[in-house]
Amino acid sequence: MRAVLLLSTLMTTACLQTEPETLPTLYIDDTSITAQSVIESAYDKAGGAFWVRPLSLSMEGYAVFYKDGVATLNERHSMWRVYDAAKMNAHQVDGMVRIESIRDGKPVINISFDGETTYTDAGPLPQSTSNKQWSSSFGFGVIRHALDDGYTMKRLADDLIDGRKAYIVEITDPSNGKTLFGISQDNYSILKVGFDTNKGWHERIYSNFFSNSDDEWVQPGRVRLYYNGIKSNEVIWTKYSVNDVLDTCLFKLPEETDCRQR
Repeated sequence: MRAVLLLSTLMTTACLQTEPETLPTLYIDDTSITAQSVIESAYDKAGGAFWVRPLSLSMEGYAVFYKDGVATLNERHSMWRVYDAAKMNAHQVDGMVRIESIRDGKPVINISFDGETTYTDAGPLPQSTSNKQWSSSFGFGVIRHALDDGYTMKRLADDLIDGRKAYIVEITDPSNGKTLFGISQDNYSILKVGFDTNKGWHERIYSNFFSNSDDEWVQPGRVRLYYNGIKSNEVIWTKYSVNDVLDTCLFKLPEETDCRQR
C-alpha cells in the first residue's frame, strides 16, 4: 500500500512540474519592424498604389444579421463608394457612399451620402444627424492615409487573430481619432480594424481574401462585425469593381427629379 501511495505521489508531483504547452511567441524584439514598415508592407500586400488611392469601389454579396440569437439573411448586400482624396477625420463620412441591403426582395437598409447630405428612402436627413448615422461605419479607410502628413502611428502589443500572429498598429488621425489595425505577421494581410463608436467599441475581422484576374486589388470576402464583443452581422462579398465612374444620382435617395429625367 505504501508503495502504491508513493507511486501516486510521485506521478502527481511530476504532472504538476510538467512544462505547460508552448504558446506562440508574439512579441518580436526587432526594432526594424516599426509601425511604418508594417503599414508599408500591408500596402504592398493589398495592392500597392492602386489600393491606397482608389477613386471608387463597388461591392456585391449577401449579409447575415444577428439579433437575440436569431440569424437573418439579407440575400443581396451592396455598397458603392467614391473616395475623398484627403481624410482628416477617420470616423467622419466623406466622399460619397451608399449601402443597400435586400431581404425578401425589399430594401431593409438603404442609406447614402452624396458628399453633403445623408439620405434614406424617406429623403434627406438633417445635417446634425448625418455624422451620427455614419460614425459606426467609417474607420477602415484611415489606413490608406497613415503615411500622410498629420498622421502618427505606433505598434502596440502583438496578438493572435483567428489563430494568426498579428502586428497591432494604432493610427492617430489629424483630429486625434485613434484606430487600431491588426496585420498578419505571415503575409501582411489586414485582418482587423477596431475603433470607438456611438454604439460602443467596434471591431471588424477580415478573411477569405480574393482578387479579380485583371487587377491587383485584394478584397476580403468575409467581414465579421462586432460591437462591444458581440457579433452584429457579417458580410460575404462575392464580387467587386474598382474605379468605375459612379453617377451622383446613385447617392441621392429617393432619386431627385433631375436624376429620374436622365
